[in-house]
Amino acid sequence: MDYYEILGVAKTASQDEIKKAFHKLAHKYHPDKGGDEKKFKEINEAYQVLSDTQKRAQYDQYGRVFEGGQPGGDAGFNWAWGNRPQGEDVEFDFGNVADIFEEFFGGGNGGRQTSKKDARRGKDIQVDVEVDLQRILKDSVEKINLYKQVTCNRCAGSGAEAGTKIKECVSCRGSGQVQQVRKTFLGSYTTVATCPECKGEGTMPEKPCNVCKGEGRVKADETIEVTIPAGIDTNQVIRVDGKGEAGKRNAKAGNLFIRIFVKKHPIFERRGDDLFAQEQINFSQAAMGDEIEIETLDKTKLLLSVPAGTESGKVLRISGKGIPHFGGYGKGNLYVELKIKTPKKLSKEQKKALDELRNAGL
Repeated sequence: MDYYEILGVAKTASQDEIKKAFHKLAHKYHPDKGGDEKKFKEINEAYQVLSDTQKRAQYDQYGRVFEGGQPGGDAGFNWAWGNRPQGEDVEFDFGNVADIFEEFFGGGNGGRQTSKKDARRGKDIQVDVEVDLQRILKDSVEKINLYKQVTCNRCAGSGAEAGTKIKECVSCRGSGQVQQVRKTFLGSYTTVATCPECKGEGTMPEKPCNVCKGEGRVKADETIEVTIPAGIDTNQVIRVDGKGEAGKRNAKAGNLFIRIFVKKHPIFERRGDDLFAQEQINFSQAAMGDEIEIETLDKTKLLLSVPAGTESGKVLRISGKGIPHFGGYGKGNLYVELKIKTPKKLSKEQKKALDELRNAGL
């Protein structure tokens, strides 16, 4: 019986490959899932050896491995899986396959139970909000409509009808956890699971609220006003404490996380806190200079001086007309790239004037 062949892996397989192969086969052949018990024992035996570095090295050198660490025949072998001597109690080592047992037999989150406080805490909520580029020039208020768990008005979040109390859970005696012992052909397996009665909270309403059924919260619409800070950028996240899902029975609420997406502008391009735009000018304006009127992102109109002899692609800077620095003072700059406009159609007068300029060497 070749262990590598049983698991369907090469002798050079990594520990991760061996583990993945075992997971796959164990799910397929587990008796509780209608699989072949004999095949399952062979798989377990192979994995117990190949998953242990020392045992695997002995197996690769001598063949089958036994607990004493010496080569030899089958006599005296004390297998951790399937081949235990008749009538003898063997302490199984579940360390390598704890995750498989959790999948087959339960066990909550692998024996790591959340606290009663965590179990009752409200969930966090994340929403995405799109804003126009103009809006981030100053602080603005965004109204966000959410359908979420909110505190029950009838019981004020206690989960209990008026005049009744919150009592300790009888099943778990306030711990929020219960032990479960499951018997399998491999032996008994004890797990710690969340109490099914109180759902891990340790307490229960003496008489549950008629509206929220003891939860202390109900699903409802809520509108939240959030300030969008000036200068915010795409993928920045605003955190609003306590505005997520309401907690169970007045436990701490979750938080609201708002991820911002700044829309692209048809004229202005944002690069950090600077803005970039293009303006077209005529050949005569480029050659002789001029003043042109431009409009900034905040709709302010400015006169921009075009120097004589300007070439196409020249960039002019206007200080302080960019995006406000997030969380700080000051603003970025506005950069205007000048493009010389070439007319596609010319009148007779324009053609005559250009001929004269061409003849003059321009």
